[in-house]
Amino acid sequence: MDALPIGRRVAYWRNRRRMSQQVFADRLGKSKSWVDKVERGARRLDKFSVVHEIAEVLQVDMQVLLGEDLERRPEDPNGVDPVEIEGIRAQLERYNHRIAIFDPPSELPPLDEMRKAVAHAWLSFQHARYGMLARTLPRLLRQAQAADSAYGDGPYATEAAHLLGQIEQISAAVLHKLGEYELARIAADRSVLASQRAGDQLLVGVAMKRVSMALLSLGRARSALEINLNVAYRLAPRTGNGDPSPERISVYGILLLQAAVAAARIGDSATSRDLLGAAEEAAQALASDVNHCLTSFGPTNVELYRAAAAVELGEGRMAVQIHDRLDHEGFNTLPAERRAQHYLNQARAQTLINDIEAAGAMLLAADRLAPSEVRCRPLAHELLSDLLRRTRGTPSASLAELATHLSVSV
Repeated sequence: MDALPIGRRVAYWRNRRRMSQQVFADRLGKSKSWVDKVERGARRLDKFSVVHEIAEVLQVDMQVLLGEDLERRPEDPNGVDPVEIEGIRAQLERYNHRIAIFDPPSELPPLDEMRKAVAHAWLSFQHARYGMLARTLPRLLRQAQAADSAYGDGPYATEAAHLLGQIEQISAAVLHKLGEYELARIAADRSVLASQRAGDQLLVGVAMKRVSMALLSLGRARSALEINLNVAYRLAPRTGNGDPSPERISVYGILLLQAAVAAARIGDSATSRDLLGAAEEAAQALASDVNHCLTSFGPTNVELYRAAAAVELGEGRMAVQIHDRLDHEGFNTLPAERRAQHYLNQARAQTLINDIEAAGAMLLAADRLAPSEVRCRPLAHELLSDLLRRTRGTPSASLAELATHLSVSV
């Protein structure tokens, strides 16, 4: 797209935002004829103020219109259009809603519609629909930011901040899946701040887990471990405080599990084992795999994290044994995203014990269950590439077909 003139870029993004020329013209305060001439290149865009206004209406960064964005490649092996990631980045970097005192919103965004959108976005994430989320998150972020500004210190300020915190957390989760770890950290940091304004300790706790996941992927395992332990300590059930809610136990438990993986990453098997034990004790208080606070915390998920920690410690055989003894009924109640992620971990475990055929079977199982977990994740692409290099002879037809689809060399 770098070679396209700016008028063609404007037309491209107008179509991406599903705006007609007339609607676009109305929002700019221009005529439809003016828009048509700009898009055809018959009229030059040589004023900074006009380009800035167009970027505002289209909700894209000015550099995108000026020719410094990524090329759109629908066939991209990551399964997500790179310009969608740039759209999320641009929206996270917008500060209009943070300085709304200069330009207060003229109308209040409808919170009831936002609640439905947030619930649908969480459901989409747990079904591993990352491509769809990448396309919708810029708009959801924009709406949530506008609501957070519009409701200010009024009676609905807390709810608006809560919705923004959730959207930013979903953004962090999706960006992490797509390998955009630094951007995921920024989104998670923003979620922590919004969740604090909402006064929701549990939402803060889950947002901090997202921060730690990004740090872990950025190679900062000790910082990730410290964050999880600090927040888990503050949420820990305490004697004399009455029976903690299942929601509080779930957030406390998932923080312990994330800390256990971080400890395993730095080779501290004793700490990892102790944290898994504490999480198992917390899960026993729940007695079932109920998805409180969208954590999927419960007895089965403890075992999945135990297997993940074993992989981090290089104990592939132990990770496979944990998988073999899983409670299948409990496993099948977990979201597709969580189960597919476990299959990827099991593929890594099988490679550690040099069972390449079994590793391929696990990768294909993940692809059947939640295709985006494999097709959108750089981690899965690297795993597939490694499996193909280590396969003796010709890979299976299914694995070769997946490699072709992902543009991974066989």
